[in-house]
Amino acid sequence: MVERFDNHRHKVLAFLYDLHVPFDNNLAERDIRMAKLKQKISGTFRSEEMAESFCRIRSFISTVRKQSRNIMEAIKTLYTDSPLIPIHG
Repeated sequence: MVERFDNHRHKVLAFLYDLHVPFDNNLAERDIRMAKLKQKISGTFRSEEMAESFCRIRSFISTVRKQSRNIMEAIKTLYTDSPLIPIHG
């Protein structure tokens, strides 16, 4: 394992070279936390369609938040002729 870290030193320590790279992977963990909490509270989703809808909504909100945009304004655009399309990448 130490050898792997040594071979990929620049990737493992990327946060030291580029301040835009997060120190940890908590963003990914936070993204799945709400779905697990929903599952824990209600036990399960009643249908696959509802689970998919929940994930789409949470994904949209998470992406908008990561792009430092106003969540309510982004949701409002969904009801207009020019909805916000989150930037990927």
